[in-house]
Amino acid sequence: MIQRGRYVIAVNDLPRSAAYYRDVLGFEVLEILDPGWRFFRRDNCLIMAGECRDALSPEALGDHSYFAYLEVDDIDELHASIIARGAVVMKSLRSEPWGMREFGIRTIDGHRIMFGSPTAV
Repeated sequence: MIQRGRYVIAVNDLPRSAAYYRDVLGFEVLEILDPGWRFFRRDNCLIMAGECRDALSPEALGDHSYFAYLEVDDIDELHASIIARGAVVMKSLRSEPWGMREFGIRTIDGHRIMFGSPTAV
């Protein structure tokens, strides 16, 4: 049984990324004992970000730059909240035939995250 998902991403500018996850996506930024890492936590999601200044940009991966699908309680409220704070939408909010209402964003680093809520069956 998988107990929880955690994600590890490479970012080019750790302070810039931390500010984005805090200010736009509403994550808490956790300082750890390694200056090259920050953890971003919101509810049961933990993203571990390591600074890799020479890493390939996730934008260069195109559609393969998605690293997470986060299921949330109120997709419409979350969508309105992070859009108001400047999130870049890659997939507009809509209900899908597979029973999810979802939208996708691109982070300041070029990673993509999909958010979804189950629709009534």
